[in-house]
Amino acid sequence: MIKLVDLRKEFGRNTVLNGITLTVETGETVVILGRSGVGKSVLLKCIVGLIKPTSGEIWVGGIRVDKADTRTLNGLRKRFGYVFQGAALFDWMTVLENVMLPLVEAGVSRKEAEEKAMKALESVQLKDAYGKYPAELSGGMRKRAGIARAIVAEPDYLFYDEPTSGLDPKTSRMIYDLMKDLDEHLDATTLIISHDIVLAELFGKRVVFLEDGKVAYDGPIEMAHTSEEFSDFLGLNLKR
Repeated sequence: MIKLVDLRKEFGRNTVLNGITLTVETGETVVILGRSGVGKSVLLKCIVGLIKPTSGEIWVGGIRVDKADTRTLNGLRKRFGYVFQGAALFDWMTVLENVMLPLVEAGVSRKEAEEKAMKALESVQLKDAYGKYPAELSGGMRKRAGIARAIVAEPDYLFYDEPTSGLDPKTSRMIYDLMKDLDEHLDATTLIISHDIVLAELFGKRVVFLEDGKVAYDGPIEMAHTSEEFSDFLGLNLKR
């Protein structure tokens, strides 16, 4: 379970998160939507302990992240899979080496790490690219390699930060299908940060819309039109 209680984050005089309270149940998939710059990525980085909140509480798997020491955080992060917005692959490593990295750092033998990494690459249709370097991959292939790295250790928590950002519609469709397939076969508690409404409709059981640092809507995508803020985001100009 992920639980946020009155979460606030300020950068100087700029309030980015202004009292976020949210619970994501174990095994649930939630899409967090909002305009660019609204604080979606800051929220995600607070949850995984990369940014300290100004105030409030962050609980992940029974551990209070905002108060956890480095050792506790490092242990918790071994249960995380994180898909970065720009894939964040290491240029000097092959695709296989990039995907193996979480396992190697966890002390898994190289042989076992290679076997699991190849299975992860096969699941994202990149098995034949294992020996290539990130510079040799297209944007969509880099995204898929990033997803393979995120899932290789079978995480309890899976986080996507703008998984379709910068991709053309055809490649985005491929990423949608891949994410949907993984969502159906993994038991991970999943948070998807995005401003992609098509992606939100695909994972529409529960959508959280952020506006002005607060939760403006929390519910199924098909009922989101009842929120004036969300409708304005879609360009519907709904007036209640």
